[in-house]
Amino acid sequence: MDVDAYSLAHRRAWERLDYLSKRSKLTGAEADELVVLYRRTSQQLARLQSHSPDPELIAGLSALLARARGRVLGTRADTWQEIGRFFSHRFPAALYRSWPWWVGVAAMFLAVSTGLAVWVDRFESAREVLGLPRDTRSLTAPGGAFETYYSEHPQGAFAAQVWTNNAWVAAIALFTGVLVLPAVYLLFMNALNLGVTAGLMADAGRLDSFFGFILPHGTLELTAVFVAGGAGLKLGWTLIDPGRLSRVEAVARQGRATATVALGLVAVLLVCGLIEGFVTPSPLPAPVRIAIGFTAEALFLAYVFGVGRRAVTPRTEPSGASTDGELGTVTQPTFSTR
Repeated sequence: MDVDAYSLAHRRAWERLDYLSKRSKLTGAEADELVVLYRRTSQQLARLQSHSPDPELIAGLSALLARARGRVLGTRADTWQEIGRFFSHRFPAALYRSWPWWVGVAAMFLAVSTGLAVWVDRFESAREVLGLPRDTRSLTAPGGAFETYYSEHPQGAFAAQVWTNNAWVAAIALFTGVLVLPAVYLLFMNALNLGVTAGLMADAGRLDSFFGFILPHGTLELTAVFVAGGAGLKLGWTLIDPGRLSRVEAVARQGRATATVALGLVAVLLVCGLIEGFVTPSPLPAPVRIAIGFTAEALFLAYVFGVGRRAVTPRTEPSGASTDGELGTVTQPTFSTR
């Protein structure tokens, strides 16, 4: 099946169905047309699910039918059901589709941070180039600024502050990605801060403390930053290379996926904030705190590559499948065509 040709042939009908499903009042003729278009589009979706390798097209039609079905049946979508669908389909699907980008960002970020840490640790000239003071004991000494940062404020307030700050950083990385360079600069500055701190702690012989305080929350937190940066840069690259779509259509589609990632990361960063506020400064042994952080990271990766992979894999409908519009594979709530 030529998916592009098929989409082009039926696009006007899909747009008409979308228009009718959003109207507040319909005439009798329009209501009949809505039902006819709904049934026809359901059949077309079943055919695409059997033959199309394009999960975004399938997801867009699924979402369109979900809206139209609510109008046909005179019901509204259940809010909690939609929230559940977001976290079981749309968000993990968006994460999985963009994983090569954020894994690439992670590799570059960690390489830069590690290189800077080694440079600061082994070469005195690094401090001069970076404008660092020669005496950094106020930061690196036991009970210094690096450690007290996590315990000098009430845990609940600190967790909320961390959540807000991290969400802001992630949002900037996501939505400046369309310009590419601002997102790259933001990621570099974060890598610089992490690398310099690691290098100073290593020079003071306190890497155990550094990892003991960074890894519990930082593993998942940095992954969220990588996801934000990767999704943002993917949006920027779509502007440069839109592929077979027009530049406006391609950026609009990727922009919706980016917005989905942004909304989902709010929940991920909430978990990071809770860990940083309540686990990182806790009296638990460092191995236990680190294990909690690694567990959170493992669960997130399982969510992306398990749930996310299933969400983007089109179902193969059996021959003669029902066309009643059951939409159990919705992965995007936004109508899009190719």
